[in-house]
Amino acid sequence: MKKYFLLLLTLIFTLSAEEQATYVGEKTCVECHAKEVHEWQGSHHDLAMMVADEKSIKGDFDNATFNYNGIITTFYKKDGKYMVRTDSEDGTLKDYEISYTFGVFPLQQYMIKFPKGKIQVMDIAWDSRSKEEGGERWYHIHVDDNVTAGDVLHWTGQNFNWNYMCADCHSTNLKKNYDVETKTYHTTWDSINVSCEACHGPASQHMLWSKNQELNVTNKGFPLSLKRKQKVWDTNTTTLKSFLTDNEIDVCAKCHSRRSQLDDGYTPGDAFHEHYLPVTLEENLYFPDGKIEDEVYVYDSFLQSKMYEKGVTCTDCHNPHTLNRKAEGDKVCAQCHKEEKYTAPSHHKHKEGSTGSSCVACHMPARTYMGVDSRNDHSFRIPRPDLSVEMKEIPNACNLCHTDKEAKWAADAMKTWYGKTPVGKQNFAHSLTALRRNSHDAPKKLYDVLMSDAPDIAKATAIEYLGNYPSKQTYTTTLQMLRNSDPMIRRAALQSLETFPPNMRMQKTYDMLSDPVKIVRMEAARQLSVFSLGDVDQKTKDVLKKAFDEYEKILLFTAERPETQLSLAMYYVNRKMLKKAEKAYIEAMRLQPKFVPAYINYSNFLVQQGENKKAFEILKKGLENIPNIAIFHHALGLWYVRNKEPKKAISELKKSVELDKDNARFSYVYAVSIGEENPKEAIKVLEEIYPKHTGDMQIVSGLVYYTKIIGDTVKSEMYEKKLNALQNFSVR
Repeated sequence: MKKYFLLLLTLIFTLSAEEQATYVGEKTCVECHAKEVHEWQGSHHDLAMMVADEKSIKGDFDNATFNYNGIITTFYKKDGKYMVRTDSEDGTLKDYEISYTFGVFPLQQYMIKFPKGKIQVMDIAWDSRSKEEGGERWYHIHVDDNVTAGDVLHWTGQNFNWNYMCADCHSTNLKKNYDVETKTYHTTWDSINVSCEACHGPASQHMLWSKNQELNVTNKGFPLSLKRKQKVWDTNTTTLKSFLTDNEIDVCAKCHSRRSQLDDGYTPGDAFHEHYLPVTLEENLYFPDGKIEDEVYVYDSFLQSKMYEKGVTCTDCHNPHTLNRKAEGDKVCAQCHKEEKYTAPSHHKHKEGSTGSSCVACHMPARTYMGVDSRNDHSFRIPRPDLSVEMKEIPNACNLCHTDKEAKWAADAMKTWYGKTPVGKQNFAHSLTALRRNSHDAPKKLYDVLMSDAPDIAKATAIEYLGNYPSKQTYTTTLQMLRNSDPMIRRAALQSLETFPPNMRMQKTYDMLSDPVKIVRMEAARQLSVFSLGDVDQKTKDVLKKAFDEYEKILLFTAERPETQLSLAMYYVNRKMLKKAEKAYIEAMRLQPKFVPAYINYSNFLVQQGENKKAFEILKKGLENIPNIAIFHHALGLWYVRNKEPKKAISELKKSVELDKDNARFSYVYAVSIGEENPKEAIKVLEEIYPKHTGDMQIVSGLVYYTKIIGDTVKSEMYEKKLNALQNFSVR
């Protein structure tokens, strides 16, 4: 009994100690970890954010000027302070004090305090590269645009707000502390930069353990272990992917990923998906083959690689303290891959020492972001110029160097060299292209991904489209995917399940409220919020209330964003909280007067409330604020349809098609609006959009209907066959 009591006390103390762990600052680490601290000092993590002073500032503040589309910005010093005179929120020139520096190389940005705790990051940055590299100059991040005051991309706009956009990754234990009622920030941090505890976790219990190693705490008092793997890597190593490797990658993914933040409660050792929702291989973020397009950082790229699958982690290639590669150039690859084999011309087919002989240049092609920051793709892929031949929007490593040649030249060379077209692991470009274009073979291409050894991130991306092709087969597949071990796949399956009838999904969605991962639970809660609780039992009500509370809390965490206010509005509509919903719609438009979805959804909300005139006024206001937006004209056309004004409706619907020629829905609705009076014109509209959306059943069924009306038997039979093929889709 005494032994049991002591064990219980020890357990209680251990749990209590870990719960109470606090941040102590990097200075405490120096005594025992001098080598690691010394390596970290001067690293990009150390210099991620600093107080603006003569030691931290790299830019020229000696009355230097910069001209951006006629706006003259002046950088100067006054009374020992670093100052800038530049265009303000209303477009007039104002003087601001620089409070902090942001980053250091290859560019450095500058931060300015605003009222209510808001901090903004300037879009005119200092190029820290050498003069020989084109640096040591002021430049504008949006050099090819004309970003002016009021634009979301202007430095005073929401997308350059430090508190939301940047802070979580550049400081340690940052708490955003946005107050929804007062619309103010009270943002705090424990260390201004990315210090030791940002990756290792709060160290107070480790300090206690270091003084008394008999103390019963896990991981020597840290919330996780980042102990290095002992096994030496080689290309034949069997998989070493484990909880340890995923734990390490999760720590890095917190910042080195394109993701949404759900809260600021993350502590190293937590599951990444409990606090962050990463993107999938979305259009405009990634090319169809999975290569980086927009600024997506590293995480989702690395998840596509064979290296990730084998258990390689970030610190196998990068020193976690200096952040430098563990060896110069391709030598870092030679830690695992036999140098004599892969540096030989028989492998790379280029002259030794040339760019074409480089592992990094061929397998990690770079793309430049923020004007000067060249970043390597971390999906570690085989060059595929053959894809660029078929899908011209996809770049390839070969033609990044051979800019004077066509992609076909490079593809032919690859086939000649290797006797075939090398494919590699990431072989899903055709499938994602078909899904993005809604081609007639998109369902089959979707299953090509699911039945292949494609990376889970590619499968999650494909599964998001399952609901576009409702059938018994896709329903069964969706239910299977709900049981997958990857939370991103489970979430994608839930999103697809939403397109099926309520009786086929309600219980399954409810079951997902008990999922162990937050990103899945929040999607289930969002979908269930639309259903009336009716006469459900108390236990079910309690489960739903807990889920709804969690979902609302997630949304309120980013309540300073218009897209979040829109999500809140839709959630409140579902929950019949109509006053809260209207307040959220209005707040979304206040936060960003050019946020199109807020106007569209608010207008629809007003129609549902019987306020037709007010709905019309909201659409007109949106069109005044953001002219020439197709969806506004489409929505106005539908408003006129509902209000029995056909001529005005047709005019607006036609305008929407003219402004967005690739939108199948706009073309279909316009065709229907003119079809009874002018079926030949309706056919013309539908046939113009059809080649871009050969898998769209509405477009095809419209063509069947109108070709029958005009008596074109040949065409109607042709389109009917196409429609039957789409309706009777099967991968067998």
